[in-house]
Amino acid sequence: MSKNPLILFEGIECSGKTTQIKKIKNYLKKKKKKFIHIREPGGSNNSEKIRTLLLNDKFNSASMTDLFLYMASRNENIEKIITKNYHKKIILIDRFVFSTLAYQHYGMGIKKSFIEMLNKNILKDIRPDFIFLHVINLRILKKRLKFRKNNNRYDKFSLNFYSKVQKGFLKLLRNKKNMKIIDSSQSISSNTKEIINKIEKLL
Repeated sequence: MSKNPLILFEGIECSGKTTQIKKIKNYLKKKKKKFIHIREPGGSNNSEKIRTLLLNDKFNSASMTDLFLYMASRNENIEKIITKNYHKKIILIDRFVFSTLAYQHYGMGIKKSFIEMLNKNILKDIRPDFIFLHVINLRILKKRLKFRKNNNRYDKFSLNFYSKVQKGFLKLLRNKKNMKIIDSSQSISSNTKEIINKIEKLL
């Protein structure tokens, strides 16, 4: 494995991904490690414009439209950011290929093989080195969503939808050797320690 791994943080809303990425970024800065952080949708300039559209409450799009926009955002990141830094710098990505499968296939019913074909053509030889899957109890999710100040379009699905998506994540990733489940019902500090311990081994 490269000493500059590509690390994914996957999971549904309010599962703690973004909080933990902030902690890991601070850790890497203290260690003086070169890294890049990307969120999906978002990342490159064009990808951030796509993010603004996708998450807008007034953007009432079909599920296939969402899929192609996510793929367009990912392609921009691959072309503009990821390819030239792959295994040259540590890359942290807040949601990536498994999110698309979990949300657009398990959540919205788009054919899995079609999504996989698109991902394969966009990623080419790029592969994640490690994946942290953040899981959350749905009762906790419901409470956290209520306290969010700026809910976007993807924060407003039913609990049944989020349940299908989280089960999809587990089905996709549970048997992968380069994956660790992070239980968001545990304390932030204990999860941070768990993640850092693993990243130290990766580096």
